[in-house]
Amino acid sequence: MSHLETFNQHRSLLFAIAYRMLGTVTDAEDMVQETFLRWQQTAEATVKSAKTYLSTVITRLCIDHLRSARVQREQYVGPWLPELIVTQQTDDPAAQVELADSLSIAFLVLLERLSPIERAVFLLREVFDYDYDEIAQMVGKSSANCRQIFRRSRQHITAQRPRFPVSRQQQEQITAKFLEASNQGNLQGLLSLLAKDVTFWSDGGGQVAAALKPLHGAMKVARFLLAIHSKWLSTAVAHTIEINGQIGIITLIDGCIHSVATFEILDGSIQSIYMVRNPEKLKQVIANPPA
Repeated sequence: MSHLETFNQHRSLLFAIAYRMLGTVTDAEDMVQETFLRWQQTAEATVKSAKTYLSTVITRLCIDHLRSARVQREQYVGPWLPELIVTQQTDDPAAQVELADSLSIAFLVLLERLSPIERAVFLLREVFDYDYDEIAQMVGKSSANCRQIFRRSRQHITAQRPRFPVSRQQQEQITAKFLEASNQGNLQGLLSLLAKDVTFWSDGGGQVAAALKPLHGAMKVARFLLAIHSKWLSTAVAHTIEINGQIGIITLIDGCIHSVATFEILDGSIQSIYMVRNPEKLKQVIANPPA
């Protein structure tokens, strides 16, 4: 088997690691390409496991990139949200829940609160099921240290995540009701869907108009949503879309994407709304428009 064939066997895994680590498609693809360049310079006969070797290379590249990206994100205009990716619904409900759980915007935002090393250890163990000895090799720590890092990271993440995953049916129902209430300018209808302490995040990246700070509270968020709909989106067309493993809403004006929104749903109510408007983060959606 050639170097290229061996690498291609693991390409999707490498992208999956990099995207969850970095939260951007472009950067993840760059890390995959850099990993390939390094793989080409490696004598395959000296590598015991290509999967472990390639995972190690891309993990370390991502850790280094995150350390530099933190400075960039501190200078980012407004809230920073991950770049969206279009996904496909599967026929396996369990697989769909697992995909949504590790790809959701809410989950990727939570990962931002971990250090690069913590994020790597947590993802490699929780999502990709590597053993601690492998992870230790990948991040340059001892196996015992990785266990401690994982335990702390998991406690931090799980304390802020919904205990029970939301079913596909519930996602569809709440999203449909949200669309209906927004289109009708129904304040009470929106309030009935939003948690009292709901938070609205909007990422324009300084390129398009967006809220520069998160909005908190059901009444404030509902009124803001209806105000922007009345002022700018009265002629817009909105559809549901499969985005990051979940049901989201894509809004178009004159055929051009205005925004894509996804929800974090907890106990039957919308806990968080993530609206991406930054054109740089909609490239993957533009390239894969909903049918």
